[in-house]
Amino acid sequence: MFGFLKDKLKSIISKFTKKVETEAKEEVVEVEVKKPAKKEEKKPTPEKKVEKPKKEAKKPKIEKEKPVEKKQPVLEEKKVIPETPKVTIKQPLVEEEKKGFFARVKEVFVKEEPKVEVERPKIMEVKPEEKGFFAKVKEAITTKKISAQQFDEMFWDLELALLENNAAVEVIEKIKTDLKGELVERPIPRAKVQETIVTSLRKSITDLFPVEPPDLLRIVKQKKPYVICFVGVNGSGKTTSIAKVAHLLKSHNLSVVLAAADTFRAAAIDQLQLHADKLGVKLIRHDYGSDPAAVAFDAIKHAQATNKDVVLIDTAGRLHSNTNLMDEMRKIIRVAKPDLKLFVGESITGNDCVEQAKQFDEAVHVDGIILAKADVDEKGGAAISVSYITKKPIFYLGVGQEYKDLQQFDKDKLIASIGL
Repeated sequence: MFGFLKDKLKSIISKFTKKVETEAKEEVVEVEVKKPAKKEEKKPTPEKKVEKPKKEAKKPKIEKEKPVEKKQPVLEEKKVIPETPKVTIKQPLVEEEKKGFFARVKEVFVKEEPKVEVERPKIMEVKPEEKGFFAKVKEAITTKKISAQQFDEMFWDLELALLENNAAVEVIEKIKTDLKGELVERPIPRAKVQETIVTSLRKSITDLFPVEPPDLLRIVKQKKPYVICFVGVNGSGKTTSIAKVAHLLKSHNLSVVLAAADTFRAAAIDQLQLHADKLGVKLIRHDYGSDPAAVAFDAIKHAQATNKDVVLIDTAGRLHSNTNLMDEMRKIIRVAKPDLKLFVGESITGNDCVEQAKQFDEAVHVDGIILAKADVDEKGGAAISVSYITKKPIFYLGVGQEYKDLQQFDKDKLIASIGL
């Protein structure tokens, strides 16, 4: 699924990256990088030699426990020395103790070498603790800058790739605007050019799905019977999708009634009857050429009388250009008053699917989308475009011919499937 688009994007991103690395301006920028403070502690290793006298100096600490009176006579005896006036008794006791300690260290160890005062770098040992576990360091890194003109030239290849894969023009313009805002005239680390491009592209495509699809199994329990009407063009896989939804509901212990409101296409009723028999559910049908709105009305009345949970209405496939059939569909909507209107489109038709969804939304205001035949869609243009154009959520993807082959839509899985 979406393999062609995945390969194209991979090739274009690689080409885009090479162009940025070779053609974009190169600059050296200083950036603040956080590094562990432990590395800074390794640098002052030579200071450990100075710490040895500190251990020996612990001996005079015993003198601190003695009354302070012994310190005073020392100061009184040296009143003649001019240095003594520098010590003021007004300072806090903590400072006196520190000065007294260093003074005694000088007397014991530094009588001949007064240079021991270099021990003041102890303040540097406290600073890393104040900064915390990480310390900020400035490093010079090489960055690339893309000009607007260079970006337009580089994006051309990506634009062609998206057009080849049936992406809508509005989607391409959105991706271009997003990437331009993220990449143009912004410093990109040379070692992270491809990572930056992929991240920006992933974010832009994620934004193509503005509405999250609700949980169908949860919302159908809000009302009884809950009525769902399926619309779409001829051959889009509408009838098969209805059978898959019926199987899903039944597997979760919900009772279902089918309404064969496609009285226009030959064999449409017989096809739905075949699915109803296989699934073991009730089908409400009239003759070919009868009023489809009447079939929908009878199905709802039957569900109310038999206490069924959900009514699924199949309608005739029609083009938006067929005025009579579109008016007929509007009549079905007015009579049945469905709680949910789902457009079923063929994923492989690309831009046609997107345009059809847009037209049906304008006609009957669809609430969500089911993309059939997504398993054979290698391009993925409809999948990334239809929700953005219609502003409607994608409920399910048809990924096979079995009843169980109905996959709940997940935008993260879709983005992963195209290699982002």
